Amino acid sequence: MEPDTCVVVPTIRNPDCVRAYVENAREHGHDDRLYFLLVTEEFCDTDRMERLLEELGVPGAAVDGPAREEWLHEQGVGEYSHLIPEASHAQTSFGLLYLWAEGFDYGVFLDDDTAPHDTDFFGRHYDNLARTGAVTHVRSDERWVNVLYQNVEEHGLYPRGYPYSAMGETVETTTEPVDRVVASQGLWTNVPDLDAVRILMDGDLQGQATTLTSRGDYDEEFVAAPGQYLTVCSMNLAFRREVVPAFYQLPMDDNEWGVGRFDDIWSGVVLKRAADLLGDAVLTGYPLCEHNKAPRSTFDDLASEAPALELNEHVWRIVDDAGAGATTYAEAAAAMAEALVRAADRDYRNAEFLGLVGEYTLDWLDCLDALAPLPAREPAAADD
Repeated sequence: MEPDTCVVVPTIRNPDCVRAYVENAREHGHDDRLYFLLVTEEFCDTDRMERLLEELGVPGAAVDGPAREEWLHEQGVGEYSHLIPEASHAQTSFGLLYLWAEGFDYGVFLDDDTAPHDTDFFGRHYDNLARTGAVTHVRSDERWVNVLYQNVEEHGLYPRGYPYSAMGETVETTTEPVDRVVASQGLWTNVPDLDAVRILMDGDLQGQATTLTSRGDYDEEFVAAPGQYLTVCSMNLAFRREVVPAFYQLPMDDNEWGVGRFDDIWSGVVLKRAADLLGDAVLTGYPLCEHNKAPRSTFDDLASEAPALELNEHVWRIVDDAGAGATTYAEAAAAMAEALVRAADRDYRNAEFLGLVGEYTLDWLDCLDALAPLPAREPAAADD
């Protein structure tokens, strides 16, 4: 069986994290579906990473900066190398380009400081993507869903990227059907995914948290209802190929404004708006991973986040007005990109960065089209 799933792991510290995921996949009979793409840097030992994959008996590759440049030129899209920022977690976008060009049906994002729980990790993601029927729908009067809402009365946590203006929300849940799931977001135990301000408020200076999460904090999968937004974290996420045009991991760190750490957050906002426009769903909850975040300066993270904290309060409203009538993820993404370009002159701190994000997203669509033509909407009958 040829692999149909590209597992993208950005790593400079712990490529050995793939051992646990391969063992889990093999135990549950999914290893023949997986191709592991390790996205790394020139100063890392890519030969050792590829030997690791060979030792584990799984197909894959380790790709550093020069290798990414070479691949882009070989594919005839070298002019789009600016889409992949240097020394940034947003280099996961290269994994999306690779997935798109190589024809994989599914993608999985995993961070190298995570490990699967002792359940069928990949199987749960596959089941989520194939899921139809009744699912818990969550909505709030602020139009934002805290992905940690299920036990928030106990821990009081809000995840990285959740707007400060949307806190203190009133939550309502209903049970409603879903017809098609395009992304499966697994959550995390141990160190929660918080932003620097919330980490400091939690009393930690080492980029982690003093309030930890456990299995008991999560009840079931849920979706943020149509018209609602949620944070999307790329440390434990599976998705269908179809969403790649609207899932560009936005250019962070390597920009003149010093903006970082909002790549998956804002791409998740775009994805959720696009999914709503097309009548699809983003399912959140299980499978869980254990997040073993290494200590680092909370103030360094704050310095990366601070230039865009104001923008984060407004990005979702900008894209929320765009894309009506879109019939594909590419059409939805283009409309939101154009809205971001127009927002560059708004009276927000570093609003010009929104213009760059919009322009790069339009380039992203052109790059994808050059690699493999952007498809029309797939009919539901063709799904799993």
